[in-house]
Amino acid sequence: MLSVFSSPGHYVQGRDATAVLGAEMVRLGLTGPVLVVAAPSAGRLLGDAWSATFKEAGTDYAVHRFGGECSVAETGRIKQAAVLHRAAVIVGAGGGKALDAARAAAHGLDLPMVSCPTTASNDAPCSALSVLYTEQGAFDSYLLVRRNPALVLVDSSAVVRAPARLFSAGMGDALATWFEARTCVAGRVRNMRGGASTAAAAALSELCHRTLLADGPDALAAVRRQLVTPAVERLIEANTLLSGLGFESSGLAAAHAVHNGLTAVPQTHPYLHGEKVAFGVLTQLVLEGAAGAEIAEVLAFCRRVGLPVTLGGLGLAEADRAVVETIATRATAEGETIHNEPFAVDPRMVADAIEAADALGRASAPTGG
Repeated sequence: MLSVFSSPGHYVQGRDATAVLGAEMVRLGLTGPVLVVAAPSAGRLLGDAWSATFKEAGTDYAVHRFGGECSVAETGRIKQAAVLHRAAVIVGAGGGKALDAARAAAHGLDLPMVSCPTTASNDAPCSALSVLYTEQGAFDSYLLVRRNPALVLVDSSAVVRAPARLFSAGMGDALATWFEARTCVAGRVRNMRGGASTAAAAALSELCHRTLLADGPDALAAVRRQLVTPAVERLIEANTLLSGLGFESSGLAAAHAVHNGLTAVPQTHPYLHGEKVAFGVLTQLVLEGAAGAEIAEVLAFCRRVGLPVTLGGLGLAEADRAVVETIATRATAEGETIHNEPFAVDPRMVADAIEAADALGRASAPTGG
């Protein structure tokens, strides 16, 4: 099996980075009419900056308001808007679902895509993967597109103006990167691009983990005050670039499959991707028989940065065994990444691991409850 490393063409991050978006696109040859697929919050934050940067670059652009769910229907609406405006480039701006929808639409039209996250809530911006959901918010499928974004531009000033909960959720998504990567590397399973991991991808995954533990709580404290500090910049990079490169080029395992299982239960839909992934990390460690000290470190980190470690933290405080089995059955569906674990996995094993993880999370609470 060949080793495969996948990455965006160019990465730019920093305070007020949107000011150079037009110039960076021109420098990379991304000229012609632009369709900006924008979450409403991104439009409010960056509308004036887009007008200025595209005017300075001499680039025509139009804005399509993202509908809120990365579904087949929404990507179809984006494609229609791109054709109407004769777009030569699609820019996604907002959170992970807006970026995924823009990526899927660009793929369908064979256009280059530029990723401009306004949150650090997940590792979607750098990848060639779109996660599709139903219109009701349940996981549908993964769409692997032909190429990664031509440019990823992260405006740190916008990121710190987003709700701090989104920043915390990004840490939950990034927390899975090293644990899933090491499982996939040890088993030499195929990564998201169909090849084996490189040493570089594994090293970036581990660096992501070390950065989270070292800087996560301080960065979150700064974001709560809407401050751009060095710790915030390092965490944005970890949540966005390091996690994105790590998961795509090393692989996913149980944590993200448990996330997908959780989406099968409507009570979890108000919770963020990274919040569900964080509980998936805990479940994966239980499933793999990880050392107690490692599990305790994950529990402590999650509690420090406000990530859920119990089913109750995801709206499932009253969940019975039947609900847990529904989650486990979806998590172990054919083709799910949980089958990258180095042993055969079945729904009963996963249901037991979910309940055990929930018990550990409840026991870790300061009150013991």
